[in-house]
Amino acid sequence: MNNTQLKTILSNSIIATVLPAISQLNLSNWWLAGGAVRNTVWRSLFGQECDLFIKDFDIAFFDEAGNREQELLAKSTLKTQFPEHEFDVKNQASFGHWRAGSMTYSSTEDGIKNWLHTATAVGIRINKQGEWQFFTPYGLDDLFNGIIRPTPIHINNPDAEKKASGFLHKCPCLKLGK
Repeated sequence: MNNTQLKTILSNSIIATVLPAISQLNLSNWWLAGGAVRNTVWRSLFGQECDLFIKDFDIAFFDEAGNREQELLAKSTLKTQFPEHEFDVKNQASFGHWRAGSMTYSSTEDGIKNWLHTATAVGIRINKQGEWQFFTPYGLDDLFNGIIRPTPIHINNPDAEKKASGFLHKCPCLKLGK
């Protein structure tokens, strides 16, 4: 599977409607990543057998001069446009400063590649010309094969194991990866 197949799946979902709105926020080096992308793909591939849905839209960006107000304004703007959805907007430049136990990141991509699972560390965005872009530091095989594998930094993290267990409960066709 490749970026074209990922785009095809996501183009037929709410994500295709939300991406242009995120783009209009002009957040620095932003990506939509996480559960919205992962769950949309798994639901598309595994159908009714997979009871995972979009809980919220995880939007990561990087702005060293930014602050929490920037995150809250972006979240509020999106919530006004899409009142039936939740948005989690996080500046990866300051993430480690206010979230206990978190690392400090050097870029948005650095933050995403350190998320719990490889299938969750997939970023998408559209540029000003409306062209889709992808950030897939671990490739797309785990995402398209329904494999829950911790990213290298989280191999021995109990949170990764706990979250994987929850995914398996809601979507029993998934498999654990080592």
